[in-house]
Amino acid sequence: MSDTENTLLITKDQPMTQPASTISLATQRPRKRRVLPTSSAKFVVGATLVLAIVLFAIIAPMFSQDPRSTDNPALLPPSAEHWLGTTKLGNDMFAQLAIGAQGSLLVGVVAGGIAIVLSLVFGVLAGYLGGWREDALALFTNVMIVIPGLPLVMVIASFVPQRSWQLVAFVLGITSWAGAAYVLRLQTRSLRTRDYVYASKVAGERSFRVILVEIMPNLLPLLTAQFLFAIIFAILGEAGLSYLGLGPNSSITWGTILNDAQSGQALGRGAWWWFVPPGVMIAVLGAGLALINFAIDEVINPKLRAAPDAARRVRKAAKTKGVAA
Repeated sequence: MSDTENTLLITKDQPMTQPASTISLATQRPRKRRVLPTSSAKFVVGATLVLAIVLFAIIAPMFSQDPRSTDNPALLPPSAEHWLGTTKLGNDMFAQLAIGAQGSLLVGVVAGGIAIVLSLVFGVLAGYLGGWREDALALFTNVMIVIPGLPLVMVIASFVPQRSWQLVAFVLGITSWAGAAYVLRLQTRSLRTRDYVYASKVAGERSFRVILVEIMPNLLPLLTAQFLFAIIFAILGEAGLSYLGLGPNSSITWGTILNDAQSGQALGRGAWWWFVPPGVMIAVLGAGLALINFAIDEVINPKLRAAPDAARRVRKAAKTKGVAA
């Protein structure tokens, strides 16, 4: 038997593999590796900084004295007995810094929560409902965007003689939601035209369930970024108000410590330990939250994630071209 006949027999015995159809090839989607913010160095550094400050706010007050105690000598520099020195009234700065961390974090989280809830109401609902309801909600959002936030907070705070941290957080929250609501409304308007949203509507799903199940999961990275930005804005806003004497007058925060240092002429007295630690803590917390926000932005916008690699390729190509020349 010749080689040609053997080849024909082997070919008949083996099952023929059907080529993949055009439809199956068109409907196949390449598997994309899910990119999480936890894989970013920015997220790791930012989360470490924020976690360290949160642990400091929780644990440090347990091992410090009464922050309002005036039994200590005034304006003592940092020592083994008083790690961060004392204030003009003899308050232990380490104790005040620890309690102030709790106050500033509470103001930031509460104000951020209020801002994100209002953003959901005026942003997601407006973007999903459409029509005259969207126009009404969008009009109120645009009015709040035009009104300057910090001056409005200052006016409101100046009319209230007794200000708690809850009141300051509430005022900061209701004045910082409009920008996030505008972004969420545009994103929701884009999502409501997707096929899976139409399919849910045709299936008879209620609007509440469509928003909660079909739209909200796609907005989670954006909501997280907006929430972190609202926390940063609230902490910085409270520090600015407190420095001007319009912050909480019944609680200790980093801002009230800075206000006490300014009124006590800490800079002129050379008492750097009175104003440097709270300023550093505000800067470190803001940097940590900003780094986490940047990591989440890279998940939302893949172009930001690819930008460093593209820049390195351009520099390498320019360097190679220079060497070749």
